[in-house]
Amino acid sequence: MTTASRSDSMGVTGGPNYETRRQILYWRLLAGVFTGDQQPTLEQASAGIVDDLGLPLAVLDPGISIDNVVQRYPEMKAEFESLDFSETVDSATETVDSAAENEAVPDSPQPVGAADVRTAALVSKLLLNVFATGSGQVSATQLAGWQSDANWLRRSLGEEQAGAVQGVLTGLEGELVSRMRLREVLADPHLAAQLTPSMSLIEQLLRDKHNLSGVALANAKRLIRRYIDEVAEVLRTQVQQTSVGSVDRTVAPKRILRNLDVDRTIWKNLPNWNPQDERLYVDRLYYRQTAKRTVPARMIVVVDQSGSMVDSMVNCTILASIFAGLPKVDVHLIAYDTRALDLTPWVHDPFEVLLRTNLGGGNDGPVAMAMAQPKITDPKNTVLVWISDFYEFDRSQPLFEAMEAVHRSGVKLIPVGSVNSSGHQSVNPWFRERFKNLGTPVISGRIQKLVHELKNFLD
Repeated sequence: MTTASRSDSMGVTGGPNYETRRQILYWRLLAGVFTGDQQPTLEQASAGIVDDLGLPLAVLDPGISIDNVVQRYPEMKAEFESLDFSETVDSATETVDSAAENEAVPDSPQPVGAADVRTAALVSKLLLNVFATGSGQVSATQLAGWQSDANWLRRSLGEEQAGAVQGVLTGLEGELVSRMRLREVLADPHLAAQLTPSMSLIEQLLRDKHNLSGVALANAKRLIRRYIDEVAEVLRTQVQQTSVGSVDRTVAPKRILRNLDVDRTIWKNLPNWNPQDERLYVDRLYYRQTAKRTVPARMIVVVDQSGSMVDSMVNCTILASIFAGLPKVDVHLIAYDTRALDLTPWVHDPFEVLLRTNLGGGNDGPVAMAMAQPKITDPKNTVLVWISDFYEFDRSQPLFEAMEAVHRSGVKLIPVGSVNSSGHQSVNPWFRERFKNLGTPVISGRIQKLVHELKNFLD
């Protein structure tokens, strides 16, 4: 550290000026994220600060992942794990609320200490690793390191705040994947083994699958299968309760002892209580209804294959396969662009479905509707899930009229604009407004919303 920079970091009494030191680390963070260039003065000052804190210089190197840092310096693992941005935000919110109630804000902030500067160094390390992605070619090792750092950030943010930045992280990961020489990586089993499947990577693999062969194609399929299995495990947990079916209230309860509803029987017979002999006289027994749905529900899933819908297509294809494995649920799957393709024979295997799709191209919703309508044989017992951004251009009116007719026939219509990890998706406002007026608003966001709607229909 130069004499000037060291004196700037010292207080008027000769002690360390922790506030200035923290500011230097955060200025370096901002410069790294927004300009991508190293500022010699900030780098030199930050190195001196980190050294005084007893931290390794590795915390200043965005090329070294958090995993590598804690592997080299195990004592730092607990510090990185204790970073909790959600608590910081909650604390700040509470402070603002308290100040608003008292109509006064404290004049003097809490003094900054050495622990705050140390936290600033660790926070800067994490944020630089995630958001300062640089430029140029990306290796499989670099991508794996970034994915690991992004997971560290998600854990530090907490579930709610991590969801708020997921769209940004997905965009960054997509950019990194696009900068990889993916075909060369896939052709090398050692490099391919370093890849961690993610939505961004799966999208690129699906787009490029026709240009792959041999070892590269086999590795691509392995990654797609692994990703599908991971997502399916999560979704299966969310929908497992639907397998029990729903009680059919039209069937009279079977009058056997195990179906006896003791609580209801007591409640209904309370007027027969005799206080003199302290006995309850029962003149009627009540039983639980246990009959289940006997007619299979039919679920028709129509998926837009356009490139902008890949996230929704992957998630909903996997979800369809899970529901297809439930008893008394008959699932049909249709994919479309300017043509429609009936993928029902492979609905139980989302891997095969995804390999048969072709991302990109135009939209012709009426063609898909013409394939879906003959499958509707019992409208009251059918749900139609339509996944698209609904940019149909000159075919918008005929498609909406067909959907409106299907809905009025008794079919449960669920239009889906986005079911993904980021929750960001463009949906044609013309369709959005009309679906809202029809009483079937477009689902846009996390897949749990669609799971909830399907659960309600099956129950």
